Amino acid sequence: MEKHRLEAFSDGVIAIIITIMVLEMKVPHGSDFASLKPLIPVFLSYVLSFVYVGIYWNHHHHMLQTAKHVTGGILWANLHLLFWLSLFPFVTGWMGENHFAAMPLVLYGCVLLMAAISYWILQKTIIANQGENALLAKALGRDIKGNLSPLLYLAGVVAAFYSPMLSGMIYAAVALIWLIPDSRIERVIGN
Repeated sequence: MEKHRLEAFSDGVIAIIITIMVLEMKVPHGSDFASLKPLIPVFLSYVLSFVYVGIYWNHHHHMLQTAKHVTGGILWANLHLLFWLSLFPFVTGWMGENHFAAMPLVLYGCVLLMAAISYWILQKTIIANQGENALLAKALGRDIKGNLSPLLYLAGVVAAFYSPMLSGMIYAAVALIWLIPDSRIERVIGN
């Protein structure tokens, strides 16, 4: 199967996820800047999740550049990733509406963790399909960021019970780690 349909479908789902997240931000009833103040937690949670969705979209695009074709296993692994990403609007809204309270932060971290695991599964499925000498396997190497992120998400989940602010800072730190340009795949495919 050609990978273009998978890419187009994934792009559409991710666009819908972003649209749903932005629609969760309700317009205030006041016309002054003070009426925006209660929306700050909602806006901050949106920004964090928008960055995460953008990171996944960017890395997903690059990862699929290494695949020659798509199998049924890759399709299912991709749907698994999209499932966890589709929960971002819910956990983002809950976290923002409750001003980064402990339980919403715990659930947010769990969804981040499951998205990371499902992304790892998709990577491994592509590599298994393409062989150990696959471009993706060469590009990932030891994958320090990929291996560190789930541990940090777990730390963020645990921290939420003791310090919600620390938990949020851990989630933001992981996003910042991934915002640093990662050119491993581009180097391997020659773009």
